[in-house]
Amino acid sequence: MFVLELTYTGPIERVDELLADHVAWLDTHYASGVFIASGRKNPRDGGVILAAGEDRALIEEITATDPFVTEGVCAYRVTEFMATRTAPALDAYRQELPT
Repeated sequence: MFVLELTYTGPIERVDELLADHVAWLDTHYASGVFIASGRKNPRDGGVILAAGEDRALIEEITATDPFVTEGVCAYRVTEFMATRTAPALDAYRQELPT
């Protein structure tokens, strides 16, 4: 499991211009099952995405294709964690610690 933290590096006006493309990019990765939650940070200086998976290289490839990144208005911080406890609705994402 990964927490993807976006930090805006460009003007918010440019972020807003790219928002529709970013949302379409999000939709693609929700449809593939990789993204399970996302939203803006408060204050609005970026966002957070919760991504399922165990392949960090794949997650980094995905983040590199975000229109916010390709257009130079955001940077990502990728944090990997083991989701060993979840709410019942997220049971499918629960992970086992390696032995």
